[in-house]
Amino acid sequence: MHIIVISAVLITGLHIPGCKPLRHSGSVSFYLFTNENSSNAVAIKATENSIRNSKFNKDHGTRILIHGWTETYKNDGNFKLTNALLSKSDYNVIAVNWGDAKLWYGGAFKAVPHTGAKVGAMIKYLHETHGMSLNTLHIIGFSLGAHIAGHAGRTVGPGKVHTIIGLDPALFLYYLDKPQDRLTSSDAFYVECIHTNAGVTGLLEPIGSADFYPNGGQNQPHCLFGCAHALSITYYVEALIWNNFGSYHCESYHFARQNNCNHEMSNVRMGDPANANVAKGVYWVPVNEFSPYGVSSFEAWTELGPKSQQKNANGIMMNK
Repeated sequence: MHIIVISAVLITGLHIPGCKPLRHSGSVSFYLFTNENSSNAVAIKATENSIRNSKFNKDHGTRILIHGWTETYKNDGNFKLTNALLSKSDYNVIAVNWGDAKLWYGGAFKAVPHTGAKVGAMIKYLHETHGMSLNTLHIIGFSLGAHIAGHAGRTVGPGKVHTIIGLDPALFLYYLDKPQDRLTSSDAFYVECIHTNAGVTGLLEPIGSADFYPNGGQNQPHCLFGCAHALSITYYVEALIWNNFGSYHCESYHFARQNNCNHEMSNVRMGDPANANVAKGVYWVPVNEFSPYGVSSFEAWTELGPKSQQKNANGIMMNK
């Protein structure tokens, strides 16, 4: 009983008599990484001097990273994403630090629209004042950060941000019939969602332009609670580096969860920057038990897959 009460307080923010509740700070800060300062972030603000004195380059593509609940911009996921991105191109990588992520979940949830609006305001400033192209802008958000990315895109304007990547968008307190609260397919020209703990910590239903369900989306091979959620970052990092996640197109997410999809591997790869022009709908993604997780062909999957694989009704290998 005590565990249930404590969990309810932490998640929803119920007030305990005699305890002083944490207050919203509303603080949102931005840290720039480039190949010239890949290990030492430079804090930037929406001011002329701040941007001109930084390493920001309007002629380079920009990637904005938004962390999830309880995290900061210094988390391990952002570190890996930044390194992967900078290994591929001379990006402006901007890591968002939102202070209200440290609140109980209900408080962090309430801070999402405000945080997204601040991220959107920074995007508009960089675009309008410093010439940053929206056509080469990608926002990458994990868990609650995925919904913040949606609000940021909405602030800039429907479909103006080129790409939003939602890494296992948070489930709790988000509903399909309340699209104004969550990430939607209209928040950018292209919205890609990677579901790794669907129906548990992440949203189950498809909400993007294209939705990918590795190993069916709910559980990942040899992964306990919590691990599957964070694997959305791990998979995306690997996709950025190797572009090795082949996929099968599905009629619906119900079929994706059961691995009951097309017999032939599609020409779409999860996390591929080119997906904006080719990916649409729902995809089942085979994964290996250990890194490299991605499977680029059916032949590679049958040769490298773990012993725990079984064939589904279509003869396609899947993990137990």
